Amino acid sequence: MSFLTTAPATMAAAATDLANIGSTISAANFAMAAPTTAVVAAGADEISAVVAALFGSHAQSYQALSAQAALFHEQFVHALQAGAGSYASAEANNVAQTLLDAINAPTRTLFGRPLIGDGANATTPGGNGGAGGLLYGNGGNGAPGDPGKAGGSGGAAGLIGNGGAGAAGGAGAPGGNGGAGGWLLGNGGTGGTGGPGLLDGGPAGFGGTGGAGGTGGAAEPEG
Repeated sequence: MSFLTTAPATMAAAATDLANIGSTISAANFAMAAPTTAVVAAGADEISAVVAALFGSHAQSYQALSAQAALFHEQFVHALQAGAGSYASAEANNVAQTLLDAINAPTRTLFGRPLIGDGANATTPGGNGGAGGLLYGNGGNGAPGDPGKAGGSGGAAGLIGNGGAGAAGGAGAPGGNGGAGGWLLGNGGTGGTGGPGLLDGGPAGFGGTGGAGGTGGAAEPEG
């Protein structure tokens, strides 16, 4: 794997400098357009007229070429500015993720769940969603079951957050239960639907139970 080191602030400063250079060149081209494209013949003779027309033609070609160069320059500046912004955003996200990982490491070790953040959605058939953060975070969603296998249950939220949704059961199997909502605030996850009967007319699986909602806050005493 190759690594690229960038300095977003330096890239942004370079883009500004290039934009200023482009503005200066464009202003110079504009100022010289009229004097060079409309050259007056030095005399009334035929040769003077041909020379004037030749210089004017070259000037018009230069103006057309400089317009294309200015467009390319502008596109390059925009690309450089966008690149600097993308690198700066990625840098900030990496710092935030590193900090969040450090905060969550102790609770993951002790309780198997983060302190802050959403639980992971299950990916294996019939797998249960991960629990949300102890302090804040939604539970992950369960995964649908294979034939004869129950759907996965949704993960529970922590203090604040919504429970994950239970997944549908496979054929002839029940759906997964919804995860419990936050202890303080949050909605319980919806239960998964039961799977269809294995054979025509066979009993379908039962639907999963919805998760319990969070507890509301205590009422303030009357003054």
